[in-house]
This record gives sequence, C-alpha cells and structure tokens, in this order.
Amino acid sequence: MNSRIVILIIIFTLVGACNGKVPGADARKIPPNAQDRVKKNIEEGRGFTLMGSNKKNTGEFDFASSNELWRASLDTLDFMPLALANYSGGIIVTDWYSDGSSENESVKISVRFLSNEIRSDALIVKVFYKNCSMQDNCKVSDRSSELSTELAKRILSKAAIYEKETQSKRKRKYIAEPYKD
Repeated sequence: MNSRIVILIIIFTLVGACNGKVPGADARKIPPNAQDRVKKNIEEGRGFTLMGSNKKNTGEFDFASSNELWRASLDTLDFMPLALANYSGGIIVTDWYSDGSSENESVKISVRFLSNEIRSDALIVKVFYKNCSMQDNCKVSDRSSELSTELAKRILSKAAIYEKETQSKRKRKYIAEPYKD
C-alpha cells in the first residue's frame, strides 16, 4: 500500500513539473487528419525515414537507362575506356586515351551533368591533354575548346534522337485498336 502511494506521489510530481505545457498539446495547432499531420511534420523536418525512403520525386525513374542525356554521353564516349561513371553524382570521366598516332600525347574527357533536360547548358564537357616528353615528365593542360563544344553538340543531338524514340514508343503503347465485330 505504501509503495502505491509513493508511486502516485512521484507521478503527480512529474506531471506537475510540466506546468501544463506538453509540447504539441494545443489541439488548435494540430490538424485532426493524420495525412495533414504527417505533411506538417515533414515540412517542419520532424520524424524519420527508413533507409532514405523519403523520395520527393516519386513516380520518376532514377535509372541511367531511362535518361537520354546519360545514354547519349556513354554512347558518344564508348571508344574510350571509362575511369568513372557515376550516375547519381552526374559525372563521367574517361581514362587517358591515345589513338596511337602520337606516342607522347593522350587525352582525357570529363562530362558533368547539371540537369537531366536536353539543353545546351545541361552539361559541361572538359578535355585534358597530357604530353609526356620523357617517362616521368608529363604536362597536363585543359584544352576545352573546339573538341569539347563538338562533343557536347554530338551528345545533345544523340540525346534528342533518343528522346524522340522514347516518346514515339510511349505513343505507340496507348494507341487504341479499332473495334472488331
């Protein structure tokens, strides 16, 4: 009996220490609908997600094969060995490449994606040349001029073709067949 009284006194003391100010206890500030409460909590940055499942762009594909700009870049640079291709990071970097015409000179290309849209400002192409006069004496220079512009044009034109093909495939799927008796 005494232990029950002591427990009740402790509970009343703890509840009384709150001064009636329980966070979130004002019913005027809390939406009655559960979906509205979830939306409000997400907007305020409350709550948690499991394994990063808080995707904002649901319904959109995050696969490299569905991005025409990415596919066009890989197809344009397919003659060169790749050192790095990171779709989520939006970058493709080739390894040093030499076509064999000049033993001392090799080229490296990097493509950085700024957008998934097929536009002229959606990617940055940089071209680096390495000239080695001796085995250990190499000079690397950034010569992103005509070649980078030509590569960007080729990537964008190929991406536009891929996008047109994708759109025509989507249209063909939904064409209704005529009614047959």
